[in-house]
Amino acid sequence: MSDDGSAGLTQLGRNVGAPASPEQAVLERVPSPHPGRQYLVRFTAPEFTSLCPVTGQPDFAHLVIDYVPGDWIVESKSLKLFLTSFRNHGAFHEACSVQVATALVDLLSPVWLRIGAYWYPRGGIPIDVFWQTGAPPDAVWIPEQDVRGYRGRG
Repeated sequence: MSDDGSAGLTQLGRNVGAPASPEQAVLERVPSPHPGRQYLVRFTAPEFTSLCPVTGQPDFAHLVIDYVPGDWIVESKSLKLFLTSFRNHGAFHEACSVQVATALVDLLSPVWLRIGAYWYPRGGIPIDVFWQTGAPPDAVWIPEQDVRGYRGRG
């Protein structure tokens, strides 16, 4: 393998099934290709799914994860599998949203991270959850997330 930091990865390039839960998922990281330089990385997951912990009914969200790397970036296949692991996981919207963000913060120690979790309505009420590690860096361009709030049929 090359010296790009991928030598220790356990999922990339392998046939790996979806983890049964977020606790079983393995988030992996590789060295930032631009250490010391501040730039924004954005992941958009428009089909995030979890389960209501009370009814077991599916909940759907459009996640936007923005972060400014420090020494590490998340390996994207492991992130995809981690997000997929929520499909059979029962938790409230707020818990799922912040769990995704804090797992990334714990793994990466980014300069800055935010999540916008735009949940589709259940019972007529959408719940949007926003969290970030602190003030964004001044010198980094951070575009708007551009996810429209729920507007019903109007």
